[in-house]
Amino acid sequence: MSDPQSAVYHLNLPKTCSQCHSAGKLPAEDKVSVTNAFELYTDSIHGKAVLKSGLLVSASCDSCHGAHDILPKSDPSSRVAHANVPATCGKCHAGILTDYAGSSHAAALAAGNAKAPVCSDCHTAHQIGSVENAKAINSLIAQCANCHASQTQTFRDTFHGKVTQLGDLRVASCASCHGAHAVLPASDPRSPTAPANLTATCATCHPGATASFVQYKPHAEFTDRTKAPGLYLVYILMTVLLIAVFAFFGAHTLLWLAHSIRYRITRRKNAGKEDDDAR
Repeated sequence: MSDPQSAVYHLNLPKTCSQCHSAGKLPAEDKVSVTNAFELYTDSIHGKAVLKSGLLVSASCDSCHGAHDILPKSDPSSRVAHANVPATCGKCHAGILTDYAGSSHAAALAAGNAKAPVCSDCHTAHQIGSVENAKAINSLIAQCANCHASQTQTFRDTFHGKVTQLGDLRVASCASCHGAHAVLPASDPRSPTAPANLTATCATCHPGATASFVQYKPHAEFTDRTKAPGLYLVYILMTVLLIAVFAFFGAHTLLWLAHSIRYRITRRKNAGKEDDDAR
């Protein structure tokens, strides 16, 4: 493994594994192995670091899957089994593992929640890319929606949510307020969204934010009268106004159409009488 010419040398290992784990090399019905793992890895941050930059510190296949004791992710003993992914990634990303270990996600995982998110849920397994672009941010928001559907929808209804979808990286996404790895509920005093921390959290994008400023509702629950009575009232009034305007102009258009038809018919009849009189 220390010989740069060896097929299992760290920088050569991806190409060695690609002899099987590449597009067209394994049958499509193979449910155990990823059939295009090499192509996905090649385009990832890890793959570019190993194959293009020659960085020995970047993850290669054995970094995650092991060398000889390779097991499918369905096996609880596998390094890439859902519950073991944080520890596997944490071998290189120790600081992030520390943050994650204290999060509500990690607590849910430790409690046996199979749906609790781990590294690969947000970053994927092989095609790990930069999170500093619009496509990645919107992809991460979509991942949050897998568990937090209603909160994601109400976020999408806000200015932040709509501008994020347009690709503007300057506006807040989920991680901007809740954190990326050390995600905690607002009831936890360590959380960026805890009442005592909200001003500082908003001030990262809005310098000079005050206690009044942070009263802004980042999740516009305009259909819930109890949570946002003012917003709900505006929603009802605007809906009624919109329906009334369309109904008025719709009726006006129909009446004008009927008037125009009668006018044309009358005009033709009158023109016919004038022709008869002229004869």
